[in-house]
Amino acid sequence: MSKIAVYFPGIGYHCDKPLLYYSRSIANKLGYENARKVSYTYNAGNIRGNDEKMKEAYETLFAQAEVELADIVWTEYDDVLFISKSIGTIIAASYAKKYGLIGAKHILYTPLAQTFFFAPKNAIGFIGTADPWSNIDEITQLSTERQIPLIVYENCNHSLECDDTLKNIETLKDVMQRTRDFIAFGN
Repeated sequence: MSKIAVYFPGIGYHCDKPLLYYSRSIANKLGYENARKVSYTYNAGNIRGNDEKMKEAYETLFAQAEVELADIVWTEYDDVLFISKSIGTIIAASYAKKYGLIGAKHILYTPLAQTFFFAPKNAIGFIGTADPWSNIDEITQLSTERQIPLIVYENCNHSLECDDTLKNIETLKDVMQRTRDFIAFGN
């Protein structure tokens, strides 16, 4: 079985930060030796709370992702895994929808509400109650409506971190155990 994992970072959260770094290691150990880290840039300042800038950022980053992934022949893979963070969750979900990758598995770290408009089917999400980028009640409702399991971490921010370093390590361990289980066994 041929497998590929694709990593869609956030704007300020690149693929070598903890969530994407450790999930990449886990995926590799579970047979996703083919991997692609999408790299994109958007430098228009703070986009939080600005729908116009958010739309512009999404369109810019999506176009960059399309270019970076243009050489992949998706039909060569039996198993496609998208691991994404923040705005990357929107890009991954919309990319899968546009290119008909219905069977792709999605790991959504701190998904934004727009992610759910593209209705990824086989997915799991992770979010913190102190995430300033998301309305937790809205994300919870959208996850429930789309039947996407959502793990919520109390007092964690957009990086799934809080003020206590040891608590952050515990949270990261829990996220990675759940990530591993999802990759290995699905929903």
